[in-house]
Amino acid sequence: MTRIAVVSDIHGNLPALQAVERDLRRRGVERVINLGDSLSGPLLPRETAQYLMASGWLHLSGNHERQVLTQGPAQWSPPDAYAHAQLGAHEFAWMAALRPCRDGGDGIYLCHASPRSDLEYLLETVEPQGVRIATADEVRQRLAGVDAPLVLCGHTHHPRAVRTSTGQLIVNPGSVGLQAYDDDRPYPHLIETGSPDARYAIVERLPEGWSAALITVPYEHEAMALLAERNGMPDWAHALRTGYMPRPA
Repeated sequence: MTRIAVVSDIHGNLPALQAVERDLRRRGVERVINLGDSLSGPLLPRETAQYLMASGWLHLSGNHERQVLTQGPAQWSPPDAYAHAQLGAHEFAWMAALRPCRDGGDGIYLCHASPRSDLEYLLETVEPQGVRIATADEVRQRLAGVDAPLVLCGHTHHPRAVRTSTGQLIVNPGSVGLQAYDDDRPYPHLIETGSPDARYAIVERLPEGWSAALITVPYEHEAMALLAERNGMPDWAHALRTGYMPRPA
């Protein structure tokens, strides 16, 4: 049997990552895979990058790594601008060497979002009314011919495990570091888990095929919420405390 821990969307939340690592080590995993969006945010991007660079894990880049590296100040969101200001040449070089998709070996395909784009939701669809579960046809189209028995994706911060009609297992571990966000692409929408706990997954290859466990891990989230407030992002602070985005008064 093969047991692999899958993390994603850390967003510079080093205490959440450390809590996840303590948990996965006690569960006896053999490998750790990180699906990207590791640093962007008002928390601890440089410290998180250094921790990950020393980890020996397999890492992908996410859309935020790409944005921090290739966009300029006029295009950066506040979380990307903060991360860029905190990082140095060593961290930028590490980020630049990462890819958003790759073969993970052992019949595993890895992508930050979908095989087609580091921004495309694989298991969810955004409509003017909000977010819904993607249809089987939508998932098949977004897989773009990838037929690996196990597909690991992140990006949406929404933990899910989906078995297709062909037996393929698609797993999104959720987010280690940020349990709610809002976005305006392609339509305004919210993603919320309703809990501040860190999320990750363990996938295991059994004689019958791949299985997945979606895991929640508590950590001292209040310190990160206070840090987000000090760095001028109260919406992040609310998300870190509650797993929800703030609502208008």
